Amino acid sequence: MPTGKETGSVTGTKDKDYNLVWYVESCLNNALRLETYIQDAEREKDEPVVELFRKAQADSRKGAEIGKKLLRERLAG
Repeated sequence: MPTGKETGSVTGTKDKDYNLVWYVESCLNNALRLETYIQDAEREKDEPVVELFRKAQADSRKGAEIGKKLLRERLAG
């Protein structure tokens, strides 16, 4: 449904801000989902997979923090 036009008139939130909200939410959801995957891998004692998922979870958390910071700055200004 991309039209090349900003949808702020429809959602009340500019696309660039909405995209940041989506990104943060996606990162946080991913971190939560990965916790389940980590527990599954730990139960199977599969350390390489545990390590992979922990790194991915840390990256998701970091992405969420960066996104939240950017979003705060944009919404405050």
